[in-house]
Amino acid sequence: MFGLLNQPYPLDDSSVRQLRKAALIGLFVGLFLLIFQPFGLNGWETANKAIKILGFGLVTFAITSLNFVVLPRLIPPLFDENRWTVGREIILVMANILVIALANRLYLAWLLDSKEISSIGWGGMILVTFLVGFFPVVGLVLLSYITQLKKYSNAAATIPIHAQESPSTTATGVPAGPSMPSTQKVVTLTSDNEKDTLTVLSDDLLFIESSDNYCTIVHLKNAQAVKPLLRSSLSRLEKQIDNPHIVRCHRSYVVNLDRVERVTGNAQGYKLHLCSGQFVVPVARQYNETLIAELKAL
Repeated sequence: MFGLLNQPYPLDDSSVRQLRKAALIGLFVGLFLLIFQPFGLNGWETANKAIKILGFGLVTFAITSLNFVVLPRLIPPLFDENRWTVGREIILVMANILVIALANRLYLAWLLDSKEISSIGWGGMILVTFLVGFFPVVGLVLLSYITQLKKYSNAAATIPIHAQESPSTTATGVPAGPSMPSTQKVVTLTSDNEKDTLTVLSDDLLFIESSDNYCTIVHLKNAQAVKPLLRSSLSRLEKQIDNPHIVRCHRSYVVNLDRVERVTGNAQGYKLHLCSGQFVVPVARQYNETLIAELKAL
């Protein structure tokens, strides 16, 4: 069980999708309370009762937006997809449910300013929320994990990859001699200050990884992978590359599809393996269809 909790889990970093999800959850909570009126709400006599009850849904929307949209941007290291697991997803969703319970209890106390509704106290409301929410949350997260794992694993197995040898090395991996053709395509990357540059053969470029204000340019040199840094945004470097097979595959990665040797998949999506498995580059959801189609066409 603990091994399953440590398995990679997809982390949705789209603010639009998360806000849409928060709105749907808030709408569900508001309508559920309005229709069924549990916790003594059915006996509550007050003006604008429907609007006040729907306020619970608004509170739910606000808390969910805070936990799934605001917090990942305030403390991004905590929401690093490379370390996101099934267990962390369960903890986050359960924490969200419990905070919603607390916030809605505060909202109820603010509405009433008395004990005229609800015989369930703070502890009881939190306990009921936890017991009601725990098993559905665990079940849904595990179901999502299994579904995504099967989807990407099965699809990755159908992708044939034929990595080519770098023109700068011989078939045995020994650096080529001075007779190397001078017409090979090169990639010249220029930093933000337009003074620092790096020029490599396009076929020797493996991938580019973005980290804060710098990019790591991973390429082959004398049959070995080297990782020089350039101060630049990934988008800026991407625009400097004139090669249809060197493409964006993730918000933090540009990859040379000609150097991809194998594709695997887990619940987070596709993984591109380069340099005999020495490097693994993730593929973001938004690039899945186009990038995999290009790989199949190589």
